[in-house]
Amino acid sequence: MVDPRIKVDFDGHLAAITVARPERLNALDIDMLKALSAACDEVEANAEIRVAILTGEGKAFSAGGDIKAWGGMTPNEFGHAWVRFGHRVFERLATLRMPLIAAINGHALGGGLELAIAADIRIAERHVKIGLPETGLGMVPGWSGTQRLVRRAGAQVVRRMVLGGEVFSADEAAALGLVDHVVDTGQALAAARDCAARIAARGPAALEVAKLMIATANGEDNGTAVEALGSILVAKTGDLREGLAAFSEKRATKFAGEW
Repeated sequence: MVDPRIKVDFDGHLAAITVARPERLNALDIDMLKALSAACDEVEANAEIRVAILTGEGKAFSAGGDIKAWGGMTPNEFGHAWVRFGHRVFERLATLRMPLIAAINGHALGGGLELAIAADIRIAERHVKIGLPETGLGMVPGWSGTQRLVRRAGAQVVRRMVLGGEVFSADEAAALGLVDHVVDTGQALAAARDCAARIAARGPAALEVAKLMIATANGEDNGTAVEALGSILVAKTGDLREGLAAFSEKRATKFAGEW
C-alpha cells in the first residue's frame, strides 16, 4: 500500500525520496517505515537511477520515531516490530546500490539523525540541530545510532550525544564529521542536486562497486558487500553465459574461463 507521506520522484538519473509529514516534523510510524522500504525497492528497480537524495518536507528533516507510534507497545512489540524492523529499513537505505545524499533541511534528532547517517553524503542547512536524545527518555538509540554512526563519525562523538546529551549545530556537526557540508538555510536540496549531478556524471558501475568497497573497508556488513561484489563480477563472465546456455540446452558445460 502506497503511503503518501513517503514521496518518490524521478528526474533523469536522479531519484528523490521525501519524508512528507511536516505537521509531525516528519516523525516516522510503522506505515511510513514500510513505505520507505518500498521506496528503496522502487528506486533500485529503475535502471536509469545513478544517485538518490533523501530529504524532509517542511521545516524538519525528521524528528525520528513518532512516540505515539511506539509508546504503547509491549516490550516484545517494541523490540521486534519497531526497533528491529526500523533497523532493517535503515539498513536498506544505507545499502542502496547507488550513492545516497541526505539533504538535511531541518533538525535531525534521534531516529532522524540515524536516518541521515544512512546516507553516503550529508548536506545540512546552517540552522539545523543534530543529536541523539534517547537516553533522556530512558531508552537507547535503536536504528543504528550506536553502530553505523560510530563507524562513520567516531565513538567519542556518539558518546557526547548519547551519554552527555549534547546537541550540535550544523557547523559543529561538520567539524566533528557528522555532516559533510553546511549551506545556508533553504539551500540543502539545491546543494544536494548539484552534488548529485557531479556524481551522476561518473561511471555508474564504478560508483556501485566503489560504494561496496568503501563499506567493506569501514566494517559495514562485510559479508554482504563481499558477496555482492563477487556476484556482480561472476555475472559478467563468459562462464555464467555458458552455464546458463548449457542448462537451457540440456548439455554438458564447456567452461573457457572467460572473464
